[in-house]
Amino acid sequence: MRHGGDLAAAEAAFGRPAKGWLDLSTGVNPHAYPLPPFSAEALTRLPDPEHVKDLLATARRAYGWSADTPAVAGPGAQAMIQLLPYLRVRGSVLVVGPTYGEHAYLWARAGHQVREAWSLAHAEDSHVVVVVNPDNPSGRTTEPEVLAKLAADLAKRDGLLIVDESFADVSVETAIGQRVGPKGMIVLRSFGKFYGLPGLRLGFAAGDAEMVSELAGELGPWPVSGPALEAGRIALADESWAAATRLQLTVEAMKLDAILTDAGFENVRGCDLFRTVRHPAAGAVHRKLARAGIWCRVFDERPDQLRFGLPPDEEGFERLRAELRNALQTAA
Repeated sequence: MRHGGDLAAAEAAFGRPAKGWLDLSTGVNPHAYPLPPFSAEALTRLPDPEHVKDLLATARRAYGWSADTPAVAGPGAQAMIQLLPYLRVRGSVLVVGPTYGEHAYLWARAGHQVREAWSLAHAEDSHVVVVVNPDNPSGRTTEPEVLAKLAADLAKRDGLLIVDESFADVSVETAIGQRVGPKGMIVLRSFGKFYGLPGLRLGFAAGDAEMVSELAGELGPWPVSGPALEAGRIALADESWAAATRLQLTVEAMKLDAILTDAGFENVRGCDLFRTVRHPAAGAVHRKLARAGIWCRVFDERPDQLRFGLPPDEEGFERLRAELRNALQTAA
């Protein structure tokens, strides 16, 4: 399965660009949180369980979960996505999509009966329902009240709702927050995307007490590295940085909208960390941009779509504008 950020594959296919890569293939904030240097203990000592407790308390406050919400930290939200299918008895799984491909793939690989649907209409027939909110790559959102009610209904029959909130830091009004209960729902959060630090590999799962306990058992005694513990505790507590960054990303996403719309793309959607667009020659545009050193996200299963992350600076925006104009002129 292809993911964004693979510049080695980009260079293997298109060579090394003279101006270097402008990597817009991920939905990661290009303005990373300004971390102080790590302490020596972060690397020379095993992660301290008390520091894990502190991190979880900080995450609960940052994500609006109540202080007693069951939660676990791990090496990225992807780690939780990998494990969850093996913690449930095989059954029927509804993935609301098309969406992030790992969900359907991993539940099917674990032996579950998986179907994808664009709505929650068939949720009552499923043992597990997976919703990415806001969705990747469409940006579609589902009201948290709707999800809370669905989780309550599923809990009555020992079902489970999984809400992947990997991009919810820029869509706080759609986040579950205190609606997370101890039964029937698991909420996943990604640290690296909003804080621009995906290499740290840090993520969280909260909600259903039994599932959180089983996840913790599978992740083992040291699920988070010392540097990730320090980074998470510092960054998640910095509410001023988060508020200012949300505003900055909103402004930059609007600037990206203008560039994509002016270039002639249709159906511009997404969240403030990426935009997804349609074009009948999307594949050709992707290749032409790649040869110019701009790497965006292409989808094998949706060949008319491209996804663009935010450029890191004004030079990046202008480079994208110019190369899009060239690519679309020659693709027309």
